[in-house]
Amino acid sequence: MTGLLSSARSCSLARIGLALALVVGQAFVPMEGQPGKPLTAEDYISQWKAVAIKKMKEHGIPASITLAQGLLESGNGNSVLARESNNHFGIKCTPDWTGGRTYHDDDKKDDCFRVYRDAAESYDDHAKFLQRSRYAALFELKSTDYKGWAHGLKKAGYATDPRYPQKLIDLIERYELHNLDVGVDVAYKPKPKTEERPTVRQVRGGRKPVGGEEITIGSGRAVDVFEGRIKFVRAKEGDSFRKLATDLEMTHGMLARWNDMDKESLLTEGQIIYIQPKRNASKTNAVHSAHTGETLWGVSQQYGVKLSKLAKYNGLATDARLTEGQRIALRKPSR
Repeated sequence: MTGLLSSARSCSLARIGLALALVVGQAFVPMEGQPGKPLTAEDYISQWKAVAIKKMKEHGIPASITLAQGLLESGNGNSVLARESNNHFGIKCTPDWTGGRTYHDDDKKDDCFRVYRDAAESYDDHAKFLQRSRYAALFELKSTDYKGWAHGLKKAGYATDPRYPQKLIDLIERYELHNLDVGVDVAYKPKPKTEERPTVRQVRGGRKPVGGEEITIGSGRAVDVFEGRIKFVRAKEGDSFRKLATDLEMTHGMLARWNDMDKESLLTEGQIIYIQPKRNASKTNAVHSAHTGETLWGVSQQYGVKLSKLAKYNGLATDARLTEGQRIALRKPSR
């Protein structure tokens, strides 16, 4: 694909080479988030900007676009798909794919996604994936035209989200990633010490705060932790999974899946929305006594236990409605 580059659309290789030298002055070492602490966007950019610049030099894909897609598709490297399958770009299986596979609900139930040996392989495959004929028009654009690339990716069918281009553009401009496209490094000042170790409000049973303070992410979203294990936010008036995903820099399909809901579901003000997977069992309760009209899904949200696990433990359908006093096991029954 390098041969497709023309002088009219290529950056100054000298300037980009200088940026690459600055960024990769030392051997690349994968960054791991602190235990229990997710990577920030700044962490992610610092970790992968050298690789993005390298792919720009090799293939002509703007480094800003590569990083913005990685940030968005992987939730800063914190998504289940990124952590468990090393897939940072949400690339799905195609008929010619012979590597590992994993299945998650996205545009349809049990969509097939590619699995990689490591995250670096995901970056390699992303560059190769964009060399398909359907994306050929993108390489007629200047490698500094990140807006054209963002809209071109959507037009070529990379994503179905109508706001996908704007999400990429917002990330690029927020973190000034377009500087990488012209050979200028990006770096971020460390946060003030008062913000280095924010505590998170602890919540039990999804009802009462039990000490600690809340933190905020994205567009002023307050984050709580249920039973000290599962992070969640509370929906605001007019929220949808798409809006939440934009604010949290995640994908709306993944957020919906973590909450056992359809990704187009309407959310109600104050509703708990988990921003990481629920657990296989309740930490604090073994049994729930149901009220008339309660649903198994409601119990799942109340205790932060996966709906599929509750259904299995209790021999019920996932859409089961419960009766007054019905006892629902919140952990795998002992034999």
